[in-house]
Amino acid sequence: AGSLMTTKYSQAQSTFAKSLTSASTSTPYFKTAESTEIPSYVTKCPSNGLCSRLPPDCMTCNTNYSCIYGKLATFDCKVKPHVHCVDQNNLEQENFTINMTCQFCWQLATTDYVCTNSTNCMTVSCPRQRYNATCTVRDHIHCLGNRVFPKMLYCNWTGGYKWSTALALSITLGGFGADRFYLGQWREGLGKLFSFGGLGIWTLIDVLLIGVGYVGPADGSLYI
Repeated sequence: AGSLMTTKYSQAQSTFAKSLTSASTSTPYFKTAESTEIPSYVTKCPSNGLCSRLPPDCMTCNTNYSCIYGKLATFDCKVKPHVHCVDQNNLEQENFTINMTCQFCWQLATTDYVCTNSTNCMTVSCPRQRYNATCTVRDHIHCLGNRVFPKMLYCNWTGGYKWSTALALSITLGGFGADRFYLGQWREGLGKLFSFGGLGIWTLIDVLLIGVGYVGPADGSLYI
């Protein structure tokens, strides 16, 4: 009986040792630590300011499908993680409401967004040329939809030529081609110079064309 008890005890010890060995060699389980990285949008969000005055990048708002286009509407919003703001009583809050005009971002006035420029298109043409631009809504403007959107814009760069100067030269010295020389159109300028302004007819026509803006700088830019 004694040897039988000793054998069972030894087997129990062996089984326990194996379980320890198996447990010690298995891959330990660690709980994944929560990310402490601060999002980039936090730099745009003033701390402990009024929630209703936060930039749009600092909040998430529910779409108000009952709003009427162009009319002022109320939207339910919530601050994004890591953003801290307060109400009128200086109490911290997460949920709040804001008032904004019911319209999509691409429908905003041109002063409410900034677009990329293009210097590869001609501005003096018929019809007037356009180019593809990428526009971004200004930080303090609220609107519906994507805040970065594509848009077709008219060419609007300038080479520094003044419309008033071109018109003055066309009226006073147009017969000698001074207006065409000023605009960088040398061939037309020489033609007017040696033809005495087309015997005055070309001069009168240029005064009209420059006056209405049809004739512009040779580089295709706009007047200033």
